[in-house]
Amino acid sequence: MDRVALSGLRARGYHGVFPEEREEGQTFVVDLVLGLDTRPAAADDDLAKTVHYGVVAEEVVAVVEGEPVNLIETLAERIAQACLKHEGVQEVEVRVHKPNAPITVPFDDVTVTITRSRV
Repeated sequence: MDRVALSGLRARGYHGVFPEEREEGQTFVVDLVLGLDTRPAAADDDLAKTVHYGVVAEEVVAVVEGEPVNLIETLAERIAQACLKHEGVQEVEVRVHKPNAPITVPFDDVTVTITRSRV
């Protein structure tokens, strides 16, 4: 399976279990790896035979900016399902970063990574 990756998609969301997260919001960062067969697109040099990663990026940002959820696990699942709606995408790995999570000790990042497939 071939891979198309998007790294560092940023969007403001209002996800979290604490009231201040829901009120103030914060930046979430998303990395994706889409699994698909790119041979038909490469053979014909045809965008219609692969995934349009610009469209995927816009849809992912819309999910992050959309309906708030408590957990970034839930956010990752919603992103994965949006990616799998694209016909050629057979598998997706989603990593959601929450670099401003409300943690009381010094840290660099919090991430949740999931892999989902059509199977």
